[in-house]
Amino acid sequence: MKSINLITLSFLLAVLVLSGCTSDNQTTITTNLSPDVLVAESFLADITQQVAGDRLSVDVLVPAGTDPHAFQATPQDVARLENAKVLVLNGGGLEQWLDPLMIKNDKQIRIIASDGLEPVIRDLPGETRHGEEGDPHFWLDPNLVITYVNNIRDGLSVFDPRGKSIYEANANAYIQQLRDLDTWITEQVTLIPPENRIIVTNHESLGYFADRYGFKVAGTIIPSVSSEAAPSAADLADLISVIQKEHVRAIFIETGANTGLADQIAGETGVTVVSDIYTHSITTSDGLAGSYIDMMKYDTLRIVDALKENKK
Repeated sequence: MKSINLITLSFLLAVLVLSGCTSDNQTTITTNLSPDVLVAESFLADITQQVAGDRLSVDVLVPAGTDPHAFQATPQDVARLENAKVLVLNGGGLEQWLDPLMIKNDKQIRIIASDGLEPVIRDLPGETRHGEEGDPHFWLDPNLVITYVNNIRDGLSVFDPRGKSIYEANANAYIQQLRDLDTWITEQVTLIPPENRIIVTNHESLGYFADRYGFKVAGTIIPSVSSEAAPSAADLADLISVIQKEHVRAIFIETGANTGLADQIAGETGVTVVSDIYTHSITTSDGLAGSYIDMMKYDTLRIVDALKENKK
């Protein structure tokens, strides 16, 4: 009888294990079946993880703290790109450095998070047009990130149809968080007198943020959407003139960027240099900008703090 009971017990345990592995309600995937979702940038990896939830693991290609404009892939990175079952990119020209590394892979699902958004070209302050060589920094307006979330949701659902309802629920919940973030930023910006809402940036990165929240970008140190470009002496002279004419109060620079030119301009104009803005990368989870939403809140507070008081 004991042997029969052991056999019966073993059979029942096997049935329970198998039934647990095939449940449609399961929100995690076992290690040997877990899809590899590779995302280009850390801020985008966080957004992707919010949609994927616990069902999929998400990895990032460009390490946190690294400017994607300047990223150089290693042979290991190339292998990760080739082996990724799902690849999520920002698009809009941000990952042009990836083009030579991309190989044809019919089995790989590629999600362009910004698909449907048209890059803006800002030839002069207040003058905009659309074009392929425009600004790819859509994510600095939380409302545009809603498009990211919808594209990611749809792409993950194609890859993993059984998880569609989970991705939809996660996307809807995160979209509400983005709308709440937009409301919060709008309220914070009201603390800045309208005449103070004029900014200069290291390169063309805060345009969509400025468009949404009523700032004027008077100029940039590097007159390009890429932080890898370089200004001429004439560019810097023109910028100094604009800062003095517009009574610009602060230059905002990404963390890790060289502040040499900004410091030089500050010495001639008296403008404040704020050099700890997170735009292209979040921090580790225990850092100041451990998620996309935390990054946006941190940047907003730094901008508000620099511009809210009138000069004496």
